[in-house]
Amino acid sequence: MTKNWIPLRQVEGTASRQAHVRLPEGTYEREISKEGFFGPSAQFHHKHKPTDWVAFDGPIRPRALDLNRMATPHGNPWLAPLVISNAHMQMRMWRIDKAMGDLVRNSDGDQLLFVHAGAGALFCDYGHLDYREGDYLVIPRGTMWRLEPGESTVALMIEATNDHFTLPERGLVGRHAIFDPAILDTPRIDDAFRAQQDERTWKVSVKRRNQISTVTYPFNPLDAVGWHGDLSVVRINWRDIRPLMSHRFHLPPSAHSTFVANRFVVCTFVPRPLESDPEALRLPFFHNNDDFEEVIFYHKGSFFSRDNIHPGMMTVHPTGFTHGPHPKAFNAATKGGKTETDEVAVMIDTRDAIDVADMPAGVEFDGYVKSWRPPEMKQAAE
Repeated sequence: MTKNWIPLRQVEGTASRQAHVRLPEGTYEREISKEGFFGPSAQFHHKHKPTDWVAFDGPIRPRALDLNRMATPHGNPWLAPLVISNAHMQMRMWRIDKAMGDLVRNSDGDQLLFVHAGAGALFCDYGHLDYREGDYLVIPRGTMWRLEPGESTVALMIEATNDHFTLPERGLVGRHAIFDPAILDTPRIDDAFRAQQDERTWKVSVKRRNQISTVTYPFNPLDAVGWHGDLSVVRINWRDIRPLMSHRFHLPPSAHSTFVANRFVVCTFVPRPLESDPEALRLPFFHNNDDFEEVIFYHKGSFFSRDNIHPGMMTVHPTGFTHGPHPKAFNAATKGGKTETDEVAVMIDTRDAIDVADMPAGVEFDGYVKSWRPPEMKQAAE
């Protein structure tokens, strides 16, 4: 149903005429909005940073997890440790060091693998496809598949539960923006695929409603000799993503959407030039999480709006949490100097609240909620 938003365009007090541009001197902008960054919004100009709290308690506190400490090798992805979940998505951190001896199939939803480290080969119903660090692999629901790592592989696994992944609408910028669909690679029925077909006993581990069933065959069921259609496993590397940019306006994270499900989106932050207009913000504006939970996995580089974060970590900003750049990042951006970002990160914005799984000792950075404190507050607290 099309939403008939209450029509309003109001300006009160001292305010800029455009969002994120030409802020009144000595103020800090905070945005609240509907539908993420797509609906009506209001920009407030504050005397103080909205993140300069002295105490924070309760379930909407932000969290930072070092997923490097969870990457225990498993030959079966369904046994990889769960990180976050809700009724519409699951995220696991999976490490695999040697070739899978059996096949797997997800009957709960489409599967998205982001290869954080490693390289190797994927074998599936559709054929053979190599992968490397930085690849996204979209595996349609019901596909049988397995990995043969050439190097120890660590992958972020995102499931669209009872759903599927599609490409976002590109609107005015056209269907070739961000990446041309022609860059998507598909598996091939090649010599490597035919060579792995044999008559030994194979098992398929099928996940349905988070329960595992095992189907045993007296042959390798990846025995297709051909296929046709418009559904397949696809691969794209973050290096093939060409981000939208504006030198005069800081674009919201939704501009970097890569894959879309009905209840969440997957965005990719890749290196790009920073805004060069002196009147424009050069980093994310302070904003409320009002309609979506924000999860970011940091793949490589230095995330330009965060401190104390390194590759392999993940942050969770729940609905109801006001946030923005950390003090060190804010000061660096306002002083200029750096002309481009070097970050690569995967962001999941989910409309529904998520549950964070119980974490092993040492995974969570308990001081994350305090990392927005300005230096003088940190010193006073110490």
